Amino acid sequence: MPVDFSKKNVDSKEEEESSSKKRNKKSSENNSSPMDKINRWLLRFSKVPLKEKVFFVQNLGLMLRSGISLSIGLKTLANQTSNKRLAEILNNVGEEVEKGNSFGDSLKKHKNVFGDMFISMVEAGELSGKLEDVLVQLHIQMKKENALISKVKGALTYPAVIIFAMLGIGTFMIVFVVPKITAMFDEMNAELPLPTKILIKTSEIVIDNGILTIILLTVLIFSFFKAIKTEKGKFIFQAFLLKLPIFGPIMKKINTARFARNISSLLKTDIMIIKSFQITANVLGNLHYRRALLAMAQKIKKG
Repeated sequence: MPVDFSKKNVDSKEEEESSSKKRNKKSSENNSSPMDKINRWLLRFSKVPLKEKVFFVQNLGLMLRSGISLSIGLKTLANQTSNKRLAEILNNVGEEVEKGNSFGDSLKKHKNVFGDMFISMVEAGELSGKLEDVLVQLHIQMKKENALISKVKGALTYPAVIIFAMLGIGTFMIVFVVPKITAMFDEMNAELPLPTKILIKTSEIVIDNGILTIILLTVLIFSFFKAIKTEKGKFIFQAFLLKLPIFGPIMKKINTARFARNISSLLKTDIMIIKSFQITANVLGNLHYRRALLAMAQKIKKG
């Protein structure tokens, strides 16, 4: 039987090209300076702003409608984005797609950036052959989410400024004003009410034990942030926030809006309602709403 030398030559050329690419990649990584390696390591911890993801989704949808392939679209957008982390991710996803992996599977390696909902909708779009339509839905949803975050920041800015101003004024009063008033009260030998006595005593403790007070406050703040990172601590803190006059109604509106918008987007991509509830539960930041949605999903599952 004659041997097809042309086929062998083609195969050997392809192997040589792939091996040379790998060698070039390894050599470039080895030749990179220590500062470049540090920058690449730090890049993993940088965040991708929502507006950058909105730009990516919108333009990828337009490219796919224009007939541009997915891998080329991803690499083109990687060159256009100003965010280095997103550029690196898009290049990586583009390479994975070129190797024959699905878009959804390639995104799973970057779940901390895109999230469960984004990936689930992309997977549903690929299975149904409606990826362009799914990207439109994602663009609308992410655009609304970006607008919601901007509104929330605007609504919370004034109360936050007032709270910090009150803390600053309170500290100034305890450290500088109260000691002067105390000296005046001592000269008058006046009988002071209990709240005033507590304030004066607090001022004396803070001034006499300045370093100890700073250390104690630092420990309390550190312990607070560590506690709210645990599920139980986060649950208690979020329950407290929901009961506050200003923050409570805002948080309820945020979670309700996210729930309605996410469920609507997921159901439009033909994802089952139980799966939609589970994905939306993971998207919501509030544990009370998350647990309620998961409980609802279980009840629907049981019929």
